[in-house]
Amino acid sequence: MKAIIAKMFVQEGKGEEFEKVALALAEQVRANEPGNKLYAPAKTADGQYYFLELYEDDAALAAHGQTEHMKAAGPGFASVLSARPELTFLDVVE
Repeated sequence: MKAIIAKMFVQEGKGEEFEKVALALAEQVRANEPGNKLYAPAKTADGQYYFLELYEDDAALAAHGQTEHMKAAGPGFASVLSARPELTFLDVVE
């Protein structure tokens, strides 16, 4: 299994907009990507946003980035982020 923790850099005052885009994308991922096991937007108590992602293998992870719903979400994220996400890739210990 492959995991990603994506730290998101949301512009001040844009949290609500980010959450709408993130939740809509999460719904699409869960409905359309059988190799995805977890796709959850999350935030810390001080308002730092993350995505927690889990894929069954490298192929599922690669397919995720090529989906139409990921491409369609791009403009929504571009309007609320101040920088590119910081991605941490992990191999799940099983």
